[in-house]
Amino acid sequence: MNDRLIQDLAGRLREAEQTRSPIAPIRDELIKDSEEQAYAIQMANVEHALLLGRRIVGRKIGLTSVVVQKQLGVNQPDFGTLFADMVFGDDEEIQLNRTLQPKVEAEVALVLGQDLVREDTTLIELMNAVSYVLPAIEIVGSRIANWDIRFVDTVADNASSGLVVVGGAPIPLQGLDLKLVEMSMTRNGEMVSEGNGGACLGHPLNAALWLARKLAQLGQPLRAGDLVLTGALGPMVPVSPGDSFEATISGVGRVRTRFAAP
Repeated sequence: MNDRLIQDLAGRLREAEQTRSPIAPIRDELIKDSEEQAYAIQMANVEHALLLGRRIVGRKIGLTSVVVQKQLGVNQPDFGTLFADMVFGDDEEIQLNRTLQPKVEAEVALVLGQDLVREDTTLIELMNAVSYVLPAIEIVGSRIANWDIRFVDTVADNASSGLVVVGGAPIPLQGLDLKLVEMSMTRNGEMVSEGNGGACLGHPLNAALWLARKLAQLGQPLRAGDLVLTGALGPMVPVSPGDSFEATISGVGRVRTRFAAP
């Protein structure tokens, strides 16, 4: 692997965020469809963030829609890293300049009470490890101009992570079938996105199990206390200054976020 290229592309993505100037796609500079190189770029920026004092609090899962996977020519999700300064509470106001080209999507969040260190983690072990469930709105953002992304572009760009807003009323997983949950999201009171748990790899826990196994294989297992965003339940929606969003997920709860007016 070309370490110099990895560091150069990681630096370009950081600069794009710092200057608020998205860059051209990076895929043509990598070995074709190189998942290894793309994750190496992501990890280079995670390490850089840790050196600056940022703190990892969880992970997000992306590309959980089969339709989106087909569009990008892949057959698996991806993941990104969540830092403490990315997490907001219900109905907190957010400055639009915190992200580049922001869009929002509603999803189920899990908070773990146990480590998941095994590469062959089972669904039962995962369920036993979940302390509680929360509704969440993920604010995705892309350092790649015009969202012109393929799989390696979004992986390198920390899975197009931006911010996350979580609800404030934890719900136990016991007795809750996340496959059957129904999601609706409004923007300024108008319905803009609908979906259900089955849209997320057939079941949000399928996505979480993929993540647990993947991270264990990489030697970076999920830990107790981690926040896990399991993936979008419906289409993502663009954001404008002054917008207010509210997502309702049946059985899980309601979460709101609003963006500062210009």
